[in-house]
Amino acid sequence: MKPWHNTALSNEERVDALIAVMDLHAKVHQLASYWDRPADQVAPAPQPKNETPGDNDTPVGLQATHPQTKEHGVSEADHAAVAPEVAPMENAFAVDQLSWHESASGGLGHLTRMWGTEPLEVAEGARRLVEKQREVRRLNAFGLPAIVHEECLTGFTAYRATVYPAAIAWGATWNPELVEEMAARIGSDIKAVGGHQGLSPLLDVVRDYRWGRVEETCGEDPYLVGSLGTAYVKGLQSAGVMATLKHFVAYPASRGGRNHAPVSMGRRELEDVMLPPFEMAVREGGVASVMNSYSDIDGVPAGISRYLLTEVLRERWGFSGTVVSDYWSVRFLEKMHRVAKDGAEAAAKALRAGLDVELPETTCYAHLPEAVARGLVTEEEITTAVRRLLLQKAALGLLDEDWEPTADAHRDLDSPENRDVAARMARESIVLVKNDGILPLCRTQKVAVIGPVWQEPRAFMGCYAFPNHVLTRYPEKGLGLDIATLPQMLPAISDAEMTFTRGTGFMAGSDSEIAEAVEAARNADIALLVLGDIAGMFGGGTSGEGCDVADLDLPGRQGELLEAVLDTGRPTILLLVTGRPYALGRYADRCAAIVQSFMPGVEGASAIADVLSGAMNPSGRLPIALPNTPGGQPGTYLAPPLGWESEGISNIDPRPLYPFGHGLSYTTFEYCDAAISAETMPLDGTVEYAVTVRNTGTRAGVEVVQLYASDPWAEVVRPLKELIGFTRVPLEAGQSARVTFTVHADRFSFTGVNMQRIVEGGEIRLSVGHSSEDRMGELMVRLEEGTRIVDEGRVLTTPVRIEAM
Repeated sequence: MKPWHNTALSNEERVDALIAVMDLHAKVHQLASYWDRPADQVAPAPQPKNETPGDNDTPVGLQATHPQTKEHGVSEADHAAVAPEVAPMENAFAVDQLSWHESASGGLGHLTRMWGTEPLEVAEGARRLVEKQREVRRLNAFGLPAIVHEECLTGFTAYRATVYPAAIAWGATWNPELVEEMAARIGSDIKAVGGHQGLSPLLDVVRDYRWGRVEETCGEDPYLVGSLGTAYVKGLQSAGVMATLKHFVAYPASRGGRNHAPVSMGRRELEDVMLPPFEMAVREGGVASVMNSYSDIDGVPAGISRYLLTEVLRERWGFSGTVVSDYWSVRFLEKMHRVAKDGAEAAAKALRAGLDVELPETTCYAHLPEAVARGLVTEEEITTAVRRLLLQKAALGLLDEDWEPTADAHRDLDSPENRDVAARMARESIVLVKNDGILPLCRTQKVAVIGPVWQEPRAFMGCYAFPNHVLTRYPEKGLGLDIATLPQMLPAISDAEMTFTRGTGFMAGSDSEIAEAVEAARNADIALLVLGDIAGMFGGGTSGEGCDVADLDLPGRQGELLEAVLDTGRPTILLLVTGRPYALGRYADRCAAIVQSFMPGVEGASAIADVLSGAMNPSGRLPIALPNTPGGQPGTYLAPPLGWESEGISNIDPRPLYPFGHGLSYTTFEYCDAAISAETMPLDGTVEYAVTVRNTGTRAGVEVVQLYASDPWAEVVRPLKELIGFTRVPLEAGQSARVTFTVHADRFSFTGVNMQRIVEGGEIRLSVGHSSEDRMGELMVRLEEGTRIVDEGRVLTTPVRIEAM
């Protein structure tokens, strides 16, 4: 028995024994990856104008012949016909792709998206994965298999797998426990078919609603994002699948909301807004992996930031897992950021910063032996990264002598248990934004259902859902899932006639279609406008990766359609099924009701019907505000006075129409008897804030109690309020509960003038409410005089207890 096979030894001892007999060639292969993409869908782009390959583009150790370039090359004229991409610049970087033998001969760190690249029935996918793993083992002297990673943001991104609500809908649930349950279901499916790592969750905090990837986030508040993201990590890893935090860090704060654009952000905002969710998932969730952001922050790409990848992540937070590159982000250093002259320099800079494994395939890291020869990196630094990767393989059992690749060829990836969780997620994510009493719908009223969403179930799913992400390349495959549509679900909630009219497409439409919709509205008692997004990639949709927008008007002609229907005077319910918030100021006062559904997944139609009919009492709350005007407010509720107020300052009012945390119910809730346990507290002490919540309506419901803190005077500019605690409180009609938050002084900490995290003496004001703008009167607690420097390991959460009364 080889010592690395000996399970009686610690994983560290086994890995050290293995590394001791590895040469540089074998080590580099463990930092490599391979993406087995269909040849007829992978084509290299021509070199950009005035750009030719560098002299050092042929790797040393992994000799590149680029067979796909020779066999499947396209001319510049043909490039426009290349298949849609599922990763940034996928076709452009195919020119750098190594062959399977070049990548795996000597070992392989990762196998990329064995399930998420083309529509494979479970039996076929299982067969392919087992064969690939056996070949990986055969091609290296140590018999090591690869880690298989998959996308899993809206569920396992695989053919016929359950599509759960998009992450922005997780945010609307304000329910970490349900997110954890969902993630455990996702993880169990991935593990059952041979997967080891999921590239999720996103812990990006929204800063600009125009960004296309808002749908992939949990919202605009660090504590909400961190709480839900950490719950996802715990759920996925409880199933034996490693979670991957992304995108580290500040990716959603790009200039103008443009994908990959530079980030202009100071260290203080980075520390106080962007980093806390990641810190929560590292410290509280014990996450196994982190993925870098594509963006540069003040000129330094995240992928070569030693400050972020080593000093913050490892030295400050104690992270011991692997850092994996976002797809081709190491090559971006050379081709896009232009901070490296060639692949060897890009690889060396990334690895020395702390980036361990290059995904989705080996390009620049194939040059690491050359980088060693040129003195750009040391073999010892390479060994450090390899050791991290091998420790994960040991923990997964991949070093065990008796390990054999397995994948359940009969796994039901869309099981009834999955559907149950998906349905609960969808129902809890729907937000009743406005209601003049028209909802729940009266069964006897004739309804005209108008808009592009009702006829397109893909609108219920995010851009990383398999039907949107991959099946658009395979139209003959349909959706691969049984997905109910609104025309199937809505007629059951009405005894009167219900008509369906498109009115317009998501982006394009005609005057005649709008006229037809107007006529349908006039002939009905109520108009139900179902408007929103269709997710896609890189301009292939109205929402999704690379689908950024210039302003927050409703897409295409949907705003015109809404105006035309409102002008009929018919009572109008606006149902939005979107991945981002849209500006509603010009319409809201004329709508009888507004319902916001954030891409609710495969059970979305049923959940929407339940809310409209009143079978389900809505409990969702906005994880992002709904703007008033389409421009002028790329910011969020986390704003200081000069970022929030406009009177006497500016003619642009940045405040939203409906604020962060807002959401109505078919019952009513009242807060009373708020109290704090002490009027003063030490700089390292705790205080309890308690409030009674009562259901004052006639039916059961769930209130989301939100606790906010305000720091009225500080040594640096602070936000007017920030969320520091929340909980969901289910109450029967007439029932009350006492809700108590235990708040540590660390929850008031911030980055001070000297760039140290501090708790500063003085006044703190606490208040609870229905939203960030609808709160009780503030209660003041005074922190003792002085300033405390907060060491690493601060308190990141606010425990809550609920006592029935």
